[in-house]
This record gives sequence, structure tokens and C-alpha cells, in this order.
Amino acid sequence: MTAPLIIIGTGLAGYNLVKEFRKHDQERAIVMLTSDDGRQYSKPMLSTGFSKGKDAAGLAMNDAAAMADTLKIEIRTFQKVSKIDCVQKQVFVQDDVLEYSDLVLALGAEPITLQMPGSEHLFHVNDLMDYHAFHQALKTKKDVVVLGAGLVGCEYAHDLAAAGFNVQLVAPDAQPLSRLVPVACGEVLIPALQKLGVTMHLGLSANAVQKTPEGVEITLSDGSVLTADVVLSAVGLRARTELAKTAGLNVDKAIEVDRQLRTSDEHIYALGDCAQVDGLHLLYVLPLMNSARALAKTLAGQENLLQYPVMPVMVKTPTMPVVTCPPRDTSKGEWTIEGQTPHLQALFKDSEGKLLGYALTGDCVAEKMKLNKELPVSWL
Repeated sequence: MTAPLIIIGTGLAGYNLVKEFRKHDQERAIVMLTSDDGRQYSKPMLSTGFSKGKDAAGLAMNDAAAMADTLKIEIRTFQKVSKIDCVQKQVFVQDDVLEYSDLVLALGAEPITLQMPGSEHLFHVNDLMDYHAFHQALKTKKDVVVLGAGLVGCEYAHDLAAAGFNVQLVAPDAQPLSRLVPVACGEVLIPALQKLGVTMHLGLSANAVQKTPEGVEITLSDGSVLTADVVLSAVGLRARTELAKTAGLNVDKAIEVDRQLRTSDEHIYALGDCAQVDGLHLLYVLPLMNSARALAKTLAGQENLLQYPVMPVMVKTPTMPVVTCPPRDTSKGEWTIEGQTPHLQALFKDSEGKLLGYALTGDCVAEKMKLNKELPVSWL
């Protein structure tokens, strides 16, 4: 009997890959391994759940049994993969050893943990089970401190404030979204969040968290102390690479793959937040979806090269819309900004006037489709 295709991970990357693959091949045996309960959910919706009144069960779309039945696959939940043997093409899972024909790593990324006293008291929300724990912790509480003013930090601050929580946002950055948009575009979020009731502590970082009978105390870098019921850390993600490293696969910021999503081993692939495609490590949904479609074809015998189209990032802060398509890190050029706050259009152009990226806020988000047509067709 031919060994199955094994996929490690039942997040957005893993499940979308199987959905796409079944469009091409209904028969190949597939085994999915996951360290959690395997419920299907949309990870981007984790930062919108409170304002919609959703608990973890409300965000879940299907359980593992339903997904297994729909996709005609085997799903093993709460499984810890300890080792990959590339030579024997085996995966070691607790007390079991599974052989594979091809192996896909859809391991995702894990939250960066702040190294400071009391870090064990921080909540992180990176999956549905994390969301459940955070939601339970806030059931009878109202005061939340959010650490981080990047994409996820801003979305959570907005969502929690819109749901009626008292939110304080702490970040070392001078303005929100500092890695995604130019300064002026990030600054438009400050009054928008404040209008919702968010108290901003920008230019400061958390130095320590201490548990108290009433909740927690957070000591900031200027010596001031905040009190809250719960602290959510949203300071960034790091690709899960340890399993790949111990297997001898090439790893940089993430697991290195080519444009066929193939690792340094010809029978092992990777996609999603754990993968670095031809030098690009993009922790967003659209790159993941494009990767799933491309890899599904390759695994079905229709080898093709992944193409990244224009992939704008929508920031889920509905009271102040923001959309950005950042230029590549290696792009040379400069930003020009037009409009009047909070309705701004920022364009990143090279020396020849060629558009390489943009950021839009407020009413200017309506220009998204027009600008998408002016951007390079593909990043790869």
C-alpha cells in the first residue's frame, strides 16, 4: 500500500491545502496531524470575536470529525510530532511511527514571548484554543492592557474597546502599524482608537508584570504602573521551525522553500506562516491562500511555480479603515502622501516613478482597486 500524504497542521494553511487538493484528486490517502483539537476556524476572525459577541465555539465552523468526513481524510488530534526522518520518510508521533509519500509542514507561527519578569501572566491569542482561554479570562472582567501596536495589537484594541472593555494600548513605537505604513498613515489610528475609549501609551514598553489579588500590575519603561484584569501580548510572531531544523532542512527566518513550496528535501513541502518562499516570509492570509492553490496542483502532479499577485492587507479597524500593500523590504524609493487627515493616500514609488506600494486610510481606501492595477503583477 502506498504511504499517505501527511500534513502537519490543521490551521488555515493545512485545511485550505486539502480543500484545494481535493479539487484535483479525490482518492489519495491523506493524514493530518495536529497538536490541538483540529476545529476549523478562520484565524483572522480571532481579532473580531469580542465585538461580535462570539466565544470560541461561535468562531468554530466545523470540528475535526466533520472535516475528516467532508475531505475524506484521517485527522489525528492532540498529536505531538517529535521527529522527522527524511531518509526513511517517517514521522514520529508520540508512540507511533508513520510513513509518508510526501510530507507538508503547515506548522504556522508562534507568538513571540516577551522576556521579562511575570511573562507567564501574559495571554497570547494565536489559535482557537488560545482565544477560548482569553475569552474565559475576560468573562467577568473589564480592564485589558494590550501590548503591541502592530496589525494584531491594533485590531484587538479596536475589537475589545468596541465590545465595551476598558483598553490600554502599550507599544514602543511612536505610532501604530509602524512596520506596515508610513508615519502619517499610522497616526490616523490614534484618535480613532481614542474615540473608542482606548488609552494610548506609545513610546513605552512593558518591563514587568506582577499578579495581584485584584488582577495584574504592568510596570512600564518610564517607571509608571498600569493596573488591569488581563494583559494580552500581541508583539509579533515567529515561524515554527524547530521540527524542520532537527530534520536537517534549510531554515532562515522560516523554513526555506522554492516556488514549488519544496524544502531542501524533495518530498517535504511547507506553506503558510512557517514558510519562507524564495526569500519572502509573509505572515498574511492572501500569500497563504495562493500557496495552498499552487501546492495543491504540484502534489496532484501538475507542477507549477507559485506566483504572488498583488496582495493588499486590510486592517480590521472598521471605525478607521486602513489598507496597505507594502513595498518589498529591498525596494528602493520614497513615500509621497496626499490628502487631509484622516483620509490619506500614501504612494511608494521608485526613482522612475513606478508604483511599488501604497497605504490608504479613511475614504481613500476606495482607491485600492485602481492602485492594485498599477502595481507589479507579481512579487516572485
